[in-house]
Amino acid sequence: MTYSLIIDGKAVATPRTFDVINPATGEVLSACPQGSVADLDSAVAAARRAFPAWAATPDSERQDALGKIADLIEAHQEELAALITAEQGKPQAGPGAPFEVGGCVAWTRVTQGLSTGPEVLIDSDEERVELIREPVGVVASITPWNWPLMIAVWHVMPALRAGCTVVMKPSPYTPLSTLKLVQLINEAGILPAGVLNVVTGDAEVGDRISSHPDIDKIAFTGSIATGRRIMERAGSTLKRLTLELGGNDAGIVLPGTDMSKRMEDLFWGSFINAGQTCSCLKRLYVHEDDYDAVCEGLANFVAGIKVGNGAEPDTLIGPLSNKMQFDKIVELVEDARAKGARILTGGETPNGNGYIYPLTIIADATDEMRVVAEEQFGPILPVIRYSNLDDAIAKANALEVGLGASAWGNDPEEAAKVARKMVAGTRWVNRHGVLNPTVPMGGVKQSGIGVEFGEEGLREYTTVQILSMAK
Repeated sequence: MTYSLIIDGKAVATPRTFDVINPATGEVLSACPQGSVADLDSAVAAARRAFPAWAATPDSERQDALGKIADLIEAHQEELAALITAEQGKPQAGPGAPFEVGGCVAWTRVTQGLSTGPEVLIDSDEERVELIREPVGVVASITPWNWPLMIAVWHVMPALRAGCTVVMKPSPYTPLSTLKLVQLINEAGILPAGVLNVVTGDAEVGDRISSHPDIDKIAFTGSIATGRRIMERAGSTLKRLTLELGGNDAGIVLPGTDMSKRMEDLFWGSFINAGQTCSCLKRLYVHEDDYDAVCEGLANFVAGIKVGNGAEPDTLIGPLSNKMQFDKIVELVEDARAKGARILTGGETPNGNGYIYPLTIIADATDEMRVVAEEQFGPILPVIRYSNLDDAIAKANALEVGLGASAWGNDPEEAAKVARKMVAGTRWVNRHGVLNPTVPMGGVKQSGIGVEFGEEGLREYTTVQILSMAK
């Protein structure tokens, strides 16, 4: 299959390519066009030209366009899911690649139905004042490799719905499904030329996005370090930013909680997508009286889960997405082992060229271990013992991140009291990482700026402008 950039409604070939690796095998999957700063400039110029007409397009027509895109994704679900499995590793079974594509459809349809119509603030005999939300302009979307297509949809669909034009830059680890989606949209003629463009590129292209004078807003999902760099460079033009910068989500099991009926929810909250999800549970605090039982239950549960090549029909957890992440996971487990942690299951680096790592439960973990202090982003879960609930809450809140958190208890109301004391953008009770396209999601502290999803997320792609009239 041949891939190309899409700029101003045209497929653009590049003189250079780079290899995309299948993480299950370590083998080259495909060559991908290597975009340049010049390609980015062309895409931004096209988006700038297309913006006035798209912003002036009747709202109903923009809604209709999103409906057609949802239909298109649905019609190509099998093809897109196969690409995600091949380039990112998600399995075809369970909440894997088909689940991701289904999420793209659902988020697009929900966004289609959202509205940010005018709001009348004052209407008296003397005056009428309206708050009007106008599209912010040209939006750059920079997406990560863990949910490559769904996070692209999270960025792009509200931008299009609000009347913005878009330039996308997918991760070089997982560009193919995004390139394919934009190609399909372009070939179907759903959007005018220049409204949706996609350019690949290296760090130089990313830096150009951050400081580009004709980009009005950046939507970025990724690491805190990269988010800081984007924010620093974007300051020169005062760009709007939506930054979802990950987290190191904590979960607290209240004393005396029977977790035997919660193991499946706890498992998927921790290990969906091999733990490569910003809103996964990554630190679990368990009372000392229940510690051994919870650790044993977790170890027994994960022992029955098939980990392997996502193309195999019985695989529920796929590989790590790239060698960089694989090497980091190995380092974190070995650091914990060297510092006295017990590896209850997993923890051994398998033979082979792919990036498959076993599900790993780490007991006797402490807050000083890297696997607790750092966001591991992999199929490992450290379990930390506590004796005092207030101390556990303080430790859960001690890090600089605050994306998600959860409390687990026999009584949901009692657990909710603990959850409210945890500092995070979303606090779950007896579940973790559950997202909904109608419910805003964002982080506090250094887990990001702004929110996504629902009407709150749609507003992120608009500016507030007031119309004040004397009667």
